[in-house]
Amino acid sequence: MDLSDPQTFQRVFEEHERKVHAAAMRILGDPARAQDVVQDVFLRVWRRPGAFDARRGEIGAYLRMMARSRALDLWREGQAAGRASDRLKRVTDVTEEESPAVAAERDDTRRAVRDALQRLPEAQREALVLAYWGGLTTSQIAEREQLPLGTAKSRIRLGLTRLRQECPALEHEAA
Repeated sequence: MDLSDPQTFQRVFEEHERKVHAAAMRILGDPARAQDVVQDVFLRVWRRPGAFDARRGEIGAYLRMMARSRALDLWREGQAAGRASDRLKRVTDVTEEESPAVAAERDDTRRAVRDALQRLPEAQREALVLAYWGGLTTSQIAEREQLPLGTAKSRIRLGLTRLRQECPALEHEAA
């Protein structure tokens, strides 16, 4: 099967798009994100048609496996972003029940985080803000900023590392 041939690719897409979508939907539970997975899967196949080896299995199983893998990646990113976002919100939020001393400490921590964010390179700061306060996944950040996915992930990872170095109060919250 020659997936580099546009007609063959179109036929494969038409035959398998719904099942690929269903595989992603079972994991993500979100039609829009499942459709993103479909697009990612078929774009990867289009870009690297030789990666499929018919001797190892049929094309439908291959596509559904790719969809499950990509959907799990997106689901894990969402889970990790949610946990990190919760930690950062704890650092920056003040509740009414807090004592004045605790509220003052939170204010100091909030100010330290803001100052540390300002010292980050713009690309890292933007990635962190989009991920933690904007609630975007690394895939969404990469798409929005027109970057490779690995670059978006690196900017977040490097930004968090520098933020932790410059703002020791975050180390206590991350535990």
